[in-house]
Amino acid sequence: MEDTIAAIATAPGVGAISIIRVSGHESIEKVNSIFEGKDLMKVPSHTIHYGFIVDGTQKIDEVLVSIMKSPKTFTTEDIVEINCHGGIFTTKKILELLLQKGIRLAEPGEFTKRAFLNGRIDKLKAESVMDIISAKTDAMREMAMNQLTGKVSSFIHNLRQKIVEVLANIEVNIDYPEYEDIEEMTIEMLKPRMEEIETEIKHILHESENGKIIKEGINTAIIGRPNVGKSSLLNKLLEEDKAIVTEIEGTTRDTVEGEILLDGFLLNIIDTAGIRDTNDKVEQIGVEKSRKLIEKADLILYMINQNQPLNDEDIKIIESLENKNHILVVNKTDLQSVIDMSTYEKSHPVVYISALEEKGILELKEKIKELFHLKQIGEKDLTYLTNASNIATLKQALDKIQDVKRGIRENQPIDMIEIDLKKIWDLLGEIIGETYQDELIDQLFSQFCLGK
Repeated sequence: MEDTIAAIATAPGVGAISIIRVSGHESIEKVNSIFEGKDLMKVPSHTIHYGFIVDGTQKIDEVLVSIMKSPKTFTTEDIVEINCHGGIFTTKKILELLLQKGIRLAEPGEFTKRAFLNGRIDKLKAESVMDIISAKTDAMREMAMNQLTGKVSSFIHNLRQKIVEVLANIEVNIDYPEYEDIEEMTIEMLKPRMEEIETEIKHILHESENGKIIKEGINTAIIGRPNVGKSSLLNKLLEEDKAIVTEIEGTTRDTVEGEILLDGFLLNIIDTAGIRDTNDKVEQIGVEKSRKLIEKADLILYMINQNQPLNDEDIKIIESLENKNHILVVNKTDLQSVIDMSTYEKSHPVVYISALEEKGILELKEKIKELFHLKQIGEKDLTYLTNASNIATLKQALDKIQDVKRGIRENQPIDMIEIDLKKIWDLLGEIIGETYQDELIDQLFSQFCLGK
């Protein structure tokens, strides 16, 4: 990280202002060489200066230049930000001049990567930067801010500290084996401490399921036979005519998708091909996709027409949904009913609607909120892990705790138990980036946009 980097930090396109960000020990000197105004080498840190970017004697643009000196910057290096007019050509021309001065074009996410490697932020905070940028709801933003401000990191640091205290006691036991009471104290301290750490990890994992809902939304598949009103329901939920609606069976041959906000939570809705036996190869592919979605979706809206009797396929699918989040949506309540849903109402959530007359849509939304406890989630302190790999790592740590507890029960030597404890400590360190592999860090920051 000895070189100086630059990138356009604002979105491409025409706008009022563009920002070119520069970071590195030569950033002030290099920008000063193309700046007409005050001598930037002599100005105080965290100040803004008016002037012009020039190419020799030619003025390129009127700008404001922000000077931020190390170490009190995002990357902990000297940073310069050039605020120019937001034209595509002008912005690129200024960046070009910087590159001609020997500054390197930054890789995606390299500014944030430098902040991490220089100890300015930990891995969780780095991930939260991208979450804030991509947030689609206020809950997503709040959850990302909790990571950025260190609330989530502090949980992990506290867990690691508890393990360090136990490890220190074990080291004393190993170094001074003549003191038999130390080993007894170590084991006695280890039992409740492992229970305490296990409880905290389980709590974080449980709460992080809510984090997944907030960050990724609820993947909702509308399933059912042809012509039960799946596409009509999708259109009513989206409040737009996104799916084609006809009386011809097999009109929807592939999935049609859309998003809505439900009390600040994202609902990713997928309208699927009607499930039936068909000789049409294209429709067969769509039907197969629908069957697979039943396994993958977070929520199944299984649609039934109340003016059609349930067939064997309906009954089979309804029975398969018992252990999944689902709602039986009985459509066409404007027509005469030929089915009795009273048996299913005892063990399945059921909502009655008329997509044609737009009746029952609000009740369906309320049932979804109730099923996923969205009101309660929204009222909680949104301090969760949101990254799938971090959650997987925490689950590995939980498995290792079981190994420690088994070692205690089987009276294994304390130095053997110590190995598993150190592994738990390392796994927790991976989450906050205190123990990491270079290739994993490179992969993480490569997902960021340029200039961030």
